[in-house]
Amino acid sequence: MTTTAQPGSRMVPSTKVKQRPGDRVFGTLTVVSGGLILAVLAAVAVFLFVQSLPAFVAPAADFKGGFSSFWSYVWPLAFGTIWAAFLAMLIAVPLAIGIALFISHYAPRRLAQGLGYIIDLLAAVPSVVFGLWGITVLAPLVQPFYTTLVEWFGWIPLFAGPVSGTGRTILTVAIVLAVMVLPIITAICREVFLQTPVLHEEAALALGATRWEMIQMAVLPFGRAGIISASMLGLGRALGETMAVAMVLSPSPQIIFHLLTSENPTTIAANIALNFPEAHGTGVNILLATGLILFLITLAVNMLARFIINRRKAFSGAN
Repeated sequence: MTTTAQPGSRMVPSTKVKQRPGDRVFGTLTVVSGGLILAVLAAVAVFLFVQSLPAFVAPAADFKGGFSSFWSYVWPLAFGTIWAAFLAMLIAVPLAIGIALFISHYAPRRLAQGLGYIIDLLAAVPSVVFGLWGITVLAPLVQPFYTTLVEWFGWIPLFAGPVSGTGRTILTVAIVLAVMVLPIITAICREVFLQTPVLHEEAALALGATRWEMIQMAVLPFGRAGIISASMLGLGRALGETMAVAMVLSPSPQIIFHLLTSENPTTIAANIALNFPEAHGTGVNILLATGLILFLITLAVNMLARFIINRRKAFSGAN
């Protein structure tokens, strides 16, 4: 650091600091890496948009299932994608938060370490294995349970029959997706909960709070932004999952809210995986156009999550 002198004033330290070559190289690499990510994302968006243009004006004869236009073709697929992901998150998020709290604040150290390793290893299992597990183990296991649900709660539209004889329903797919996204959400929530300031926890306990009350007052508010971020990452995988959905689900190109019947709405990713090998001509453009819709859905979900997190941070800072 150098100093500069002005007439009639005292010595003022200069704020200009000379950067070392390594700092300049590292700074340049980070800027290039960040720009490369944006460039790749923009290139993917432009490619999907250009390739999708013929699908928007394609005649009705090019769409399978007797659809009259691209939008009537894609709406059931978009609904199935969002519906399956929503059901999966409805199952996975509370379970992941409970597991993360148990590992971080309840379990003994050795048990917590073992559970943490198991959760991390579960994230490395290929989606094909989950699909095979869903077909051979989960679907036959839950089929009798589905029959009971229809008998008891059939008056509720979601559980209306007739029940699927194979167990391969949208609810089974949601359970498989929930198991797949569970490691991601649990691992992030666990690390966030472990970062809770110890003084906050000790202060709550010193005021007479029970352990659960301490978690409600100190841990969960501190980790709210992390929970949202973890949930959005899990939702991103659930929205884009292909093989497990394609293997387990018995698809039907309709908007169906029933959870236990043999007719189920399929997802965009599964539809692309099943139809792309035999697609040709405008059929390829139609599938790429559905991929563009999935890209936009995922982008909208991530932007919404970022908006919620930034808003909560700003609100916390204001308080």
